[in-house]
Amino acid sequence: MKLTKVRITEFQSIQDSTEFEIGDITCLIGKNESGKTALLKALYRLNPINESDGNFDVTEDYPRQTVTDYEDDVESGHQEPAQVVQATYELEDIDIDAVKREFGPKCLKDEKPILILSKGYSNELTFNSLNVDTDAALKYLIKDAGLPTPLTEQLLKEKDVEAMMEALNNAEQTEALLNLTPTLQNISEYSVSYVIYDKILGDRIPKFLYFDEYYQLKGEDNLDTFKERVDNDSLENPDYPLLGLINLARINLDQLINPRRTQTLRSKLEGAGNTLTRDMLKHWSQNRHLRLQFDIRPGQSEDPPGMTSGTNIWGLVEDTKHYVTTSLGSRSRGFIWFFSFLAWYNYIQKENKNLILLLDEPGLSLHAKAQEDLLRYFETELKPHHQLIYSTHSPFMVDPTRLDRVRIVQDLSIERDLEDLPEEKQGTRVITEVLEATPDSLFPLQGALGYEIYQNLFIGPNSLVVEGSSDIMYIQAMSSILQKKGKAGLSKDWTLTPVGGSGNVTTFVALIGAQTKLNVAVLIDSQKRDRQSIENLYKTKLMKKKKIHTYADFVEADEADIEDLFGDEFYLQLVNGEFETNLTVDDLPIGSPRILKRLEKYFKQTPLPNNVNFNHYRPARYFSEKIEKLESQLTDLQLERFQKVFDRLNDLL
Repeated sequence: MKLTKVRITEFQSIQDSTEFEIGDITCLIGKNESGKTALLKALYRLNPINESDGNFDVTEDYPRQTVTDYEDDVESGHQEPAQVVQATYELEDIDIDAVKREFGPKCLKDEKPILILSKGYSNELTFNSLNVDTDAALKYLIKDAGLPTPLTEQLLKEKDVEAMMEALNNAEQTEALLNLTPTLQNISEYSVSYVIYDKILGDRIPKFLYFDEYYQLKGEDNLDTFKERVDNDSLENPDYPLLGLINLARINLDQLINPRRTQTLRSKLEGAGNTLTRDMLKHWSQNRHLRLQFDIRPGQSEDPPGMTSGTNIWGLVEDTKHYVTTSLGSRSRGFIWFFSFLAWYNYIQKENKNLILLLDEPGLSLHAKAQEDLLRYFETELKPHHQLIYSTHSPFMVDPTRLDRVRIVQDLSIERDLEDLPEEKQGTRVITEVLEATPDSLFPLQGALGYEIYQNLFIGPNSLVVEGSSDIMYIQAMSSILQKKGKAGLSKDWTLTPVGGSGNVTTFVALIGAQTKLNVAVLIDSQKRDRQSIENLYKTKLMKKKKIHTYADFVEADEADIEDLFGDEFYLQLVNGEFETNLTVDDLPIGSPRILKRLEKYFKQTPLPNNVNFNHYRPARYFSEKIEKLESQLTDLQLERFQKVFDRLNDLL
């Protein structure tokens, strides 16, 4: 059975979430305090794996601003207890087959039957919308019951269930009749759909399992007090992953507290550690040199409070690179979360239960790369077995290739610039239409999408780092001109990667250089003030020296921009064409070998009319637009310079 739609009403910050769709993996994004946790907790109580967690409490859960009026209305009989959760499930083939085996091939009217479950402050789970053909179901039950033919024919002629029951009461009480009577009695009192739900579908509805940061392991615990909590059914949140570890070792608590054979105990604990280590390293890319261990020892007088007597279990992490073993509880919060989740999920898997997983802010303390690992874990390990609904406000926990999984959660009543909202727009709502989302709500989506676009558009296996968009336009235009002349332009295998200025080159190379599979080269301006940062690229071993090129390498000057490869006269032709000026080389001040530097100085003294500012992007655009007219005016020297640039870069592929 698959959850397809959910609607939450009148719960904490939620007046009406609106109905929203659920898929294999559903990502709830929104800013802090938008109500993501409230959505998950309300849904969890519909059908929780721990039945004791399933009650709604008016005092704790009903929206505070109207709770008094609500209680008065319920007490006076003017209102029924409010419903909180309505969840729509679609029956899968295995569920449909189970129903048809017992109630006949025509008992379900819909090709894709649905079941709607509801629960509210009455704390009663109710269902509806199972579209059943009562007559077809009754006929099948009678024909399949193995009754004598005359009795079967008589029952088929009766108009309703009550008449059938009366006929059965007057007939000989055979075993077949006794088997059929309770089913017809239930149908008479309730309905066919109720009996189908009660007898078949109720046990097939997946349970919800909720996990947040409060379920994290403490790293160590006293087994005697832990056993008391297990026996008294009073487990605390961190106990669940610990219980998973103990079950993973296939030993019970009594064996841990009073082991009969040390070697057997050590072997089982070692096996549990190895299993979790294998699973951890399969999905944890932050440190590949970790090994998980567990130790059982009697409490000592200076152990942590609550662990000074009896028997204690210690979680340990061995770092084989640094030859040190530390307590699990002393590791990073991100590591503890990931490990606790694996321990908890390993335990759940062993029970082979039909579950929907609800994860509140998973991996919140994980590094961005580890969050990427977690998304991959969701896809490869969880999705094949369970539906998953998780909340986040991190861009790195949004899969930019599957934005259809995203549901935006927002509460307009907490926005600073939105006041006096109508009642229907107050509280937490779930929306799928991005045009309705506030900028804060959209930020994780923008971050995820921007990262993906940049990765695919501007970064490739071979990334050529340039300063900006004007460099890209000149390079692409000159490459096409050379190719038209039968010469080699810049290879299509290069991805041009603009970084927004020479000052950003070092930082950017350090960032994308961390992706070791990338071939990165640099082609940038050369200025005296940038010389040291350029040298640092290879002195710090971020890049090999042969992959770092400046435009000064291709002209007879110590400093140069890409514009200097064209020569002063041709570039001024581009400037005059774009800005409608009549500049000559003699008009420009002397000093810098760079034409852009001299132009900036000139326009500072002689501004362009109408407060127009000079920028070097506009001549580049002009060159791209007028390329058919201008290419015939390029000299052999200019073509040769760009040819050398492209040849040098192509040799690096």
